[in-house]
Amino acid sequence: MTHAWIKSLFALALLGVAALATAGCGNDVPPGAVAKVGDSEITQNEFDKWLKTAVLGQAQGAPAAVPDPPDFAKCVAAKKKAPAPQGQSKPTDSQLKKQCKQEYDQLKSEVMQFLIQAEWVQQEADQQGIEVSQKAVSKSFADQKKQAFPSDKAYKQFLETSGMSEEDILFRVKLDQLQQKLTAKVTEDSKKVSDSDIQEYYDKNQKRFAQPERRDLLVVLTKSEAKANQAKKALENGDPWKQVVNKYSIDEASKAQGGRLPAVAKGQQEKALDEAVFASKKGKVEGPVKTQFGWYVFEVEKVTPASQQSLEQSKDTIKNLLRSERQQKALDKFVKDFREEYKGQTDCADEFRIAECKNAPKETKKPATGNGVSGQGQQAPSPNQPNP
Repeated sequence: MTHAWIKSLFALALLGVAALATAGCGNDVPPGAVAKVGDSEITQNEFDKWLKTAVLGQAQGAPAAVPDPPDFAKCVAAKKKAPAPQGQSKPTDSQLKKQCKQEYDQLKSEVMQFLIQAEWVQQEADQQGIEVSQKAVSKSFADQKKQAFPSDKAYKQFLETSGMSEEDILFRVKLDQLQQKLTAKVTEDSKKVSDSDIQEYYDKNQKRFAQPERRDLLVVLTKSEAKANQAKKALENGDPWKQVVNKYSIDEASKAQGGRLPAVAKGQQEKALDEAVFASKKGKVEGPVKTQFGWYVFEVEKVTPASQQSLEQSKDTIKNLLRSERQQKALDKFVKDFREEYKGQTDCADEFRIAECKNAPKETKKPATGNGVSGQGQQAPSPNQPNP
């Protein structure tokens, strides 16, 4: 339970490393800072703190090795103490240093992404007049804490091993609530769906609200035509389907259901069986029918006629669908504009440049997208869910 709470509430997408001794001073970023978003600075101290938190969080109470650029001496020393995998020779200092640098570079990028996007969310919320009360933050925190930790002792132990303070946790909770309010505001107008919108969608998509004829079958599948004829004869002599299926059928799935194969629509079975089933009358034992799987003997047990949902029956489904599509469209546009606007205001020190920076390094490949999810679960840009 604790792990799930950590994952949902504190998922920084961080894997673990350490602090730089000094920040670069590229562009307009002042000394002692790693980036600047508009007039707000992201300080070296903030960066160092979240890096340390990431390291401790990954270690989960075990001794944590903090990569220390540029030489990574402490990181290499810590890795040398770890036993080599069975059957493998211990890596060299050079190889360990390379591992430390790779870990550091990955974490540096992820921590910068978190800090920059956190600043973006806070600035956008302020610009749109969105506020989250301390009372709301405290209540959300208390609810999640109660669900995640069986006791106060367990919570305190988490604080000790994770490297997070309660202040850090409350910061994350506040960010989450700000992004939820941003999402709600951005998509508010998209909730409006008129009756004419619903009518138009229904008229254009009536097939989506149609149900084809379905047939419930009883089937026996055998390896040979001779066995199929034996099964058919037994059924025609009045032997129960379950008994015949258990004796002759090689299809374990339908066998486990007493031979029943429910709600079969046209086109779902192999062609020969499909044609025979939908040409058959209810209650008559038919077959054998040869297929690539063997020989079928079957009976149509029930026929459910095709049907068409009315506009009234489909109304709620269509309304929710249109609302979801419009909300996602509005959110996608907001995310695109949001990113472009704030990226243009974000300068990073030379050693801390990432895709979110105005002075970002040249991309070698197109980054993957990740702007939330469709439907009712949309999320505004947040440190929890980095957006391209």
